[in-house]
Amino acid sequence: MSGVPKRPLGSTGEMVSIIGVGGGHVGSGSLSDKEAVHLVQHAIDHGITFMDNAWEYADGRAESRMGQAIADRRDKVFLMTKVCARDRDGARRQLEDSLRRLRTDHIDLWQFHEVNYGNDPEWIFDPGGAIHAAREALETGKVRFVGFTGHKEPAYHLAMLDQDYPWAALQMPVNVMDASYRSFVNGVLPEAKQRGIGVIGMKSLGGSGQLVTEAGVAVEDCIGYALSQPIATLVCGMQSIAEVDQNVAIASDFQPMTESELAALVERTRPVATDGRFEYFKTMQYFDSGMHQRQHGFKVSG
Repeated sequence: MSGVPKRPLGSTGEMVSIIGVGGGHVGSGSLSDKEAVHLVQHAIDHGITFMDNAWEYADGRAESRMGQAIADRRDKVFLMTKVCARDRDGARRQLEDSLRRLRTDHIDLWQFHEVNYGNDPEWIFDPGGAIHAAREALETGKVRFVGFTGHKEPAYHLAMLDQDYPWAALQMPVNVMDASYRSFVNGVLPEAKQRGIGVIGMKSLGGSGQLVTEAGVAVEDCIGYALSQPIATLVCGMQSIAEVDQNVAIASDFQPMTESELAALVERTRPVATDGRFEYFKTMQYFDSGMHQRQHGFKVSG
């Protein structure tokens, strides 16, 4: 094992570890504050530099825990968090919350969270939209780069790319079944690559591990497929030291799959992939943020 490799984050000039710590899992109720902090620090100490998070994860607990974990390691990480508000004033407030919780004076990458609805690009770029808060944050140095995320529909990513804005990064699902259903890898990744936009992969195991536990794809194949794509980093949800160590080992020993190996893996999973049954995040509201559902007028149970 030779250490976690790094790749360039698009045209930003930054190098990031090829796997990153998923902030949603850092906020998990199955972990105590102490356990979560230890997990993040263990990941950093073993070569993971990319930190994922979002303003709304676990009502702020995920950012607070990560802030405690990186307080004495801030210079060792590339810190990303996401903003949920679609208006300028709301985005400003959420940025201040994130800075306070994360115990830092700047966010390396600030991303618009869950562009999962067809009118999200319109809202963000409205005259009073959140994009104006992002421009201000860049000017004041509170944010270094701006991007966006989403897991529902490739067309919404393309709509964001159609906006007149120099995106630094975007985040999207990258997994073995994606090629067979509403494909981000086929529909979005080539466009991002052409523009020099850094691509952050996620949902390599499906979001809850269902590609492994229900569809029977090996963890190594899931992560190997994702890392064999032209992405900068792959966000991995990790809830134990053992899972951190497993992912660090896979990343450290990673060798890209050949085109024939990738094609064979896609073909093997195609019979259960073409209807999206295991990609819940595309077909259901299972992984959709309650906050974003309410923004769009949906009633959120519980």
